[in-house]
Amino acid sequence: MRLRPNPPRLITVAIAVALGVVGLVFALPFEPGVTLLQPLATALGSIGLDLDRELAFLFLLASPSVLVVGSLLPGI
Repeated sequence: MRLRPNPPRLITVAIAVALGVVGLVFALPFEPGVTLLQPLATALGSIGLDLDRELAFLFLLASPSVLVVGSLLPGI
């Protein structure tokens, strides 16, 4: 069985870039970016997720993982 990776869809790339940007801003505290993304942090706080440094590093880990899954599974 051979894997034939497909290029990921644009929405998959957009999600991966968004996860990477949010993870980078909150993992390495970049103050103008943190104030810009503060509404996102409060929205995540309303559902029980505290956007702290640990979650930011998980976002950074999830970013390339989304691209890999998007290239291996068709339609994602």
